[in-house]
Amino acid sequence: MRQYDYVVIGAGIIGLTIALELKSRYPDASIAVAEKESDVAYHASGRNSGVLHAGFYYTANSLKAKFAREGNRAMQQYCRSRGLAVNPCGKLVVAGDEEELRGLEELKRRGDANGVELHWMSEEDIRKVDPNARTFRKALFSPTTVTVDPLQVCMSMKRDALGLGIDLHFDAKYEGRWEEGIMTGKGPIRAAYVVNAAGLYADRIARDYGFGERYTIIPFKGMYVKYVKNKTDIRTNIYPVPNLANPFLGVHYTKTVDGSIKIGPTAIPAFWREQYRGFSRFKLGEFLHILYYEAKLFVTDSFRFRRLAFQEMKKYFKPHFVRLSMKLAGNVDPDGFGPFMRPGIRAQLLDKKTLELVQDFIVEGDDRSMHVLNAVSPAFTCSIPFAAYVVDTIAARRSAQGSEMEGV
Repeated sequence: MRQYDYVVIGAGIIGLTIALELKSRYPDASIAVAEKESDVAYHASGRNSGVLHAGFYYTANSLKAKFAREGNRAMQQYCRSRGLAVNPCGKLVVAGDEEELRGLEELKRRGDANGVELHWMSEEDIRKVDPNARTFRKALFSPTTVTVDPLQVCMSMKRDALGLGIDLHFDAKYEGRWEEGIMTGKGPIRAAYVVNAAGLYADRIARDYGFGERYTIIPFKGMYVKYVKNKTDIRTNIYPVPNLANPFLGVHYTKTVDGSIKIGPTAIPAFWREQYRGFSRFKLGEFLHILYYEAKLFVTDSFRFRRLAFQEMKKYFKPHFVRLSMKLAGNVDPDGFGPFMRPGIRAQLLDKKTLELVQDFIVEGDDRSMHVLNAVSPAFTCSIPFAAYVVDTIAARRSAQGSEMEGV
């Protein structure tokens, strides 16, 4: 059995970028990635919108703000260096009324604080960007928002990892902590250091190592509907003003990397972690655990969960879903939308003490293991600099432990 210096659990965008960053930082290190599925990006990383966010939604002191602007540039540079498609379509954030205008003002303040390029646009101005976009008085335009193909990116990083000698173990589901590494469905993997980037199961794995006790993951299902009539009725990403009290951005238009148009996503509370379709991947224990916390949220109405749940459940009804999108754009054919596309699940962290959704990235660990507990949107955008941050944190923990040992 080979001895690795590092084993990364999870072959989504975060696991892949961390593995690549470790190899870049420590070229002589032996690195393995353990993935329970048969290939990379099977879950959120391969099912997200592909939007590289500019970084103006997030408060200036957050990790998301710190990494989104840099990550946008880094991911665009990565795609272009590998010949991967990038659609420089930009983004309009539009208002529906006077109250949402105040929301736009707050987004502009955050964008300015984060050093993000944003432009005010009048109703006349936005017609030059997208003639069908609707707003109340004015809108914000983000020229640095682009779209890429997330699965294409992850497959490219897989090729990079293999080319650098990183071992990828597929169908190797994490089954428990082992003193010398981890146990998987394909047998043990011996490693000196464990990095947990397991997405929907990151909190469970972290608890095996004594971390993440304060948190649990509550899954939210995100679904999109493609506009099949044409690719021309919408020219840019069009977003509403979000409710900044929660991490969801609302139903919006996405202009995909190939020029297609889709609306979404939903943020429907799910009842088990991989509730993609029907009772597929149903687990009774997960169902009971998640139902318990969702019931607590419903009773306490923390972050107005009750209203959120009712609003989101209605989006299963496609005509209602389409009507919501029509508020953002005119001259779009309501009969031009196809069926729901392949859903994704957002691995949203909940603070069990405060019953609030965790807005920022959370990383916990020590000199033996590191756990990425909350890596939700814009994690894809942030992934390259965020991986560097995780590796910096690992190095600091290991160095501190080494210093303590020298002092003994």
